[in-house]
Amino acid sequence: HEGTRMRFVYGKQELCTRQRAEDVSVLLTNGLGGYLSTTAAFSAPRCDQGLLAAAVQAPNRRVMLVHRLKEVLRIGQKETFLSTQSFAEEAAEDGWKNLSSFTYQYTPCWRYHVGGVMVERKLALGWEENTAAALYTVENRSGRPCTLEIVPQLKFAPKEDALKKPDKTFRFENGKVTSGGETMHVFTDAALAARPVQWEKLHYTADEKDGRPAFGYAASCFSITRTVEAGETAQFEVVFFTGETAASGTELLRQQEMRLAALEKKAGFADPAASRLAAAADAFIARRASTNGKTILAGYPLFSDWGRDTMIALPGCCLETGRYEDAKSILRTFLAYEKDGLVPNLFPEGAQKPMYNTVDAALLLIEGVWLYIQRSGDHAFLHEAYPVMERIIAAYRKGTHHGIRMDADGLITAGEGLDQVTWMDVCVNGILPTPRHGKPVEVNAYWYNALAIMAAFAKQLGKEADYEQLAEKVKRSFAEKFYMPEKGYLKDVLSGTDADEQIRCNQIWAVSMSFSALSPEQEKNVVETVYRQLYTPCGLRTLSPEDPQYHGSYGGEQLARDLAYHQGTVWVFPLGAYYRAYLKVHNNTPEAAAQVCRELDAVLPMLREGCIGQLPEIYSGDFPAESKGCFAQAWSVGEMLRVYAALERIEGAGGKHGTSGT
Repeated sequence: HEGTRMRFVYGKQELCTRQRAEDVSVLLTNGLGGYLSTTAAFSAPRCDQGLLAAAVQAPNRRVMLVHRLKEVLRIGQKETFLSTQSFAEEAAEDGWKNLSSFTYQYTPCWRYHVGGVMVERKLALGWEENTAAALYTVENRSGRPCTLEIVPQLKFAPKEDALKKPDKTFRFENGKVTSGGETMHVFTDAALAARPVQWEKLHYTADEKDGRPAFGYAASCFSITRTVEAGETAQFEVVFFTGETAASGTELLRQQEMRLAALEKKAGFADPAASRLAAAADAFIARRASTNGKTILAGYPLFSDWGRDTMIALPGCCLETGRYEDAKSILRTFLAYEKDGLVPNLFPEGAQKPMYNTVDAALLLIEGVWLYIQRSGDHAFLHEAYPVMERIIAAYRKGTHHGIRMDADGLITAGEGLDQVTWMDVCVNGILPTPRHGKPVEVNAYWYNALAIMAAFAKQLGKEADYEQLAEKVKRSFAEKFYMPEKGYLKDVLSGTDADEQIRCNQIWAVSMSFSALSPEQEKNVVETVYRQLYTPCGLRTLSPEDPQYHGSYGGEQLARDLAYHQGTVWVFPLGAYYRAYLKVHNNTPEAAAQVCRELDAVLPMLREGCIGQLPEIYSGDFPAESKGCFAQAWSVGEMLRVYAALERIEGAGGKHGTSGT
């Protein structure tokens, strides 16, 4: 698969303004929830970007230790920035102007040319440890000595906190920094020296656009310098780590590239975009200390691990990439935390208890078990999972928290008060922009699917159960009450309000699940309606543009963003269900696969924009071009991986969409 791997290359033509250079980000993760994220400009336009966001308790307690590196190249009396940053009061660093190229495959690499000096910077992140490294090559053909000075700027605060005051105490001694109970070590084979603590007020230009704090402080207390004589080439590294020891930067870089290349090879995709997404999926799979198992983080840099997101992302991120043991570990964790028929939407942190405010996660867990067994062949796992799944079905039939219960028609109703228990869950200032109390369409599609799965499992185990009969009842009720023959699509919710007949993307899951309650003709009509009203090549709109409640732009202060979040905003992850549904209603023919392959050309620029090699959370509904929200989202990556896998399983489709790179 050497020829199928993507290498992203950006030059001055694409990074020709500061904004364009800062619109491109890179993400490395450490399997604990910790990460490294910066831009092609080598800046921190967001409070939660930095070179070492350490997971001090995996996966969600993350502390930003090294926020950024200030880099100055001196040739004679001339000083030139390589780093880029905006400040509240000081002149901006403009290193992006000196950037010749930025490349990324498994390792981000910057190359600068200034007055006859070439500087190359590479970054690496340790695996399952809080260690980050910057590796430098300086080739001096200027005819004079040159010096590169690196000044790390530190936060030692939760990743999302913009420090409002320069009031933290930093102590640096013998390569060790301490502040507020946190400790970090520094190793370098260049000159390391203490310096008086200096604070600078950073301007977070990307956060400002979204109504988050626009400014925050960072401190420096040491520097690294290396002088290179005329005609010489020097290599050196800087390693930041929280443990007692750390590998060299060179070794960290080697391990990073070998591990990510091995993940691509293991996934075995022929298409280079799919292969790239298989490596991208690794960013979300992390260890959870409180459960001693694996979990899936919903998105970077904003989100933690949530039950619903995990269950949607798992089939693609784990099963389609051959990570069966990770999938089993995740499923086991959720099975162990089942309570009153529900599974956690949020896991406990410290002394906090899990939150069970989701109607769909438990039903999607049953789908996850089904897909895991189908793909892995681990039929023994069914004996472990079956009793928990029985309790889930029983609780939904009898009734459980958040108004979740089966009605007389066999359908599930959910939601009460201000509880938003579907994925369209915004509640802002006591307002529910997308109220879905009643019988949501996707929840009942999941319910029918879960009953059909349980009927199959019961037969396999020789158990007496009425799942098959109940599934037939639900199937009749679903088709009768949700499908509108005169309109050719499904109601979004049964609530007796105007919201019922809104055209939303939720209906697509009634077609794409393992078992569907619809007829083939109904399925095809749903797919066509979704295509006409909601489809964009970057995702599905959450509401038809023809609806008076449609919001076509996502951005600004939080209230404006929340009011648009599920009211027309384009989400990437439902696109996976749409493409699988399209293939299904066209009988998975090579012709249908070829059509989907053509549409997937849109994925390539998505991988280049925002966070390189990742897929984002959302786009604006009217003009889905600039990624919004999380720049790397687990269920976006997972659901598109399922599409690529489906294509490669169709005879003749594998590899047709292949491209040699970007």
